[in-house]
Amino acid sequence: QVQLVESGGGLVQAGGSLRLSCAASRIIFSFKAMGWYRQAPGKQRELVAVITNGGIRDYAESAKGRFIISRDNAKNTVYLQMNSLQPEDTAVYYCHADSSDYLGDYDYWGQGTQVTVYS
Repeated sequence: QVQLVESGGGLVQAGGSLRLSCAASRIIFSFKAMGWYRQAPGKQRELVAVITNGGIRDYAESAKGRFIISRDNAKNTVYLQMNSLQPEDTAVYYCHADSSDYLGDYDYWGQGTQVTVYS
């Protein structure tokens, strides 16, 4: 069973920064892609950023220019550097990974880490 463990959330003032980490229980290169999603109260979960095992990155419009997703294969960890945080970034942030084999496709989720931005 794959485990994804997030850390790095917290309380930060608007304009500040946080770095989220997602440690995987297996080699992250085995995943097709890993990413970060977030869910604010009363809203649907949305994609924030994704990075493929080939290193291709993609971001939600709200994250472009402020957030950076990266990976450290040696540590089996994916990061989300969040800069210029705003109150609307307040949400629970979830790490996600997907993989596939001859049996099918698989999605894995972390337990989430709370990010709260105050003005």
